[in-house]
Amino acid sequence: MLIPNMSLSSLPTFPMHHSVQPTKFGTNSDAATEAVTLVNAAVQGEVSVIGESENGSINGFRKSWFLSSREAELCLCLRVSSDKTQTPQQGAKSEVSKLRTKGLEEHPAIPRRSLISLDKALCNARETRERLAHDYRGLVISIAAGYQGKGLSLQDLIQEGTIGLLRGAEKFEPERGYKLSTYIYWWIKQAMIKAVARKSKLVRLPGGKCEMVAKVAQANNMLSTRLRRKPTYDETARVLNVNASTIRLVSENSRPPISLDKVVTDRGHMTLQEIIPGPEDLTPEKMVKRQLIKHEVMKLLNTLSKREAEILTLYYGLNGETPRSFKEIGGMMKLSRERIRQINGIALSKLRQTSVIDHLKFYLV
Repeated sequence: MLIPNMSLSSLPTFPMHHSVQPTKFGTNSDAATEAVTLVNAAVQGEVSVIGESENGSINGFRKSWFLSSREAELCLCLRVSSDKTQTPQQGAKSEVSKLRTKGLEEHPAIPRRSLISLDKALCNARETRERLAHDYRGLVISIAAGYQGKGLSLQDLIQEGTIGLLRGAEKFEPERGYKLSTYIYWWIKQAMIKAVARKSKLVRLPGGKCEMVAKVAQANNMLSTRLRRKPTYDETARVLNVNASTIRLVSENSRPPISLDKVVTDRGHMTLQEIIPGPEDLTPEKMVKRQLIKHEVMKLLNTLSKREAEILTLYYGLNGETPRSFKEIGGMMKLSRERIRQINGIALSKLRQTSVIDHLKFYLV
């Protein structure tokens, strides 16, 4: 869209309330979303020096911010699409009325025919999002490069960053006086951090734990550089002002999982599952000892009556089930809790007097 030629003397000089910093990722053709800030600055008269560039567009201080009717339309479309309570047509009318109230229609950089066609431009939210994703792709890639090697590929990081970019753009409020690129930077970074914490590990940690893991890693790197060795849990805890047990727990939870099917060497086919010992309870010695103890216990129970053996089995869980209380056993046998307790005491007295118990003591030493 063409911009009418203007001379410097035909434009008013506005007071300067804050310095305008040059944008790193914007040009005259691709920085469409910077118009959000520019429209606000133009309305409030906060552009200090306005000149005429060679291509006919209006540029401000340091020739870094550009304002065109196309960019203004994209800016308004972005704001309307983020309004969940209004329809596109209602939002367009409300935005147009606000601009006319503020006198933006009189600004020479935005022709009147642009305001007339705003109703059509503001409804095309999808086109605006695509333009945003295209214009700020360089910013997303530059941020994603810093999170490579943390469990997600570069393409996945770019996708997550683009989602954060669009979310931040919908919540952007130009009246606060910040640049769009500065605002969405933190939304892009937050989206990537959450994606790394959510998808990079097999076991997902809560958000608070992920933040603590990052703090511990940063403190460990700082201490390793200073001490030239791996810091202890106590040293890291003093830096972060937390307990050493917390640092130990966070360090253990942040360890990457290792598959038991992983091949040990490149030359063979032996896996970790074949060489890593199992729990002590599953060793052959422990299994044989457990079977012998179980056999001796059954010998002891055979010296008692059937009811006494059943009560001891249920109360101590000798059958592998959960131990039961006297009240539960009494309900099963139709006896009172006190009677079950008496039978249990009598059975234990009999076991202490039998000689079979000496064989069981051999395995319990």
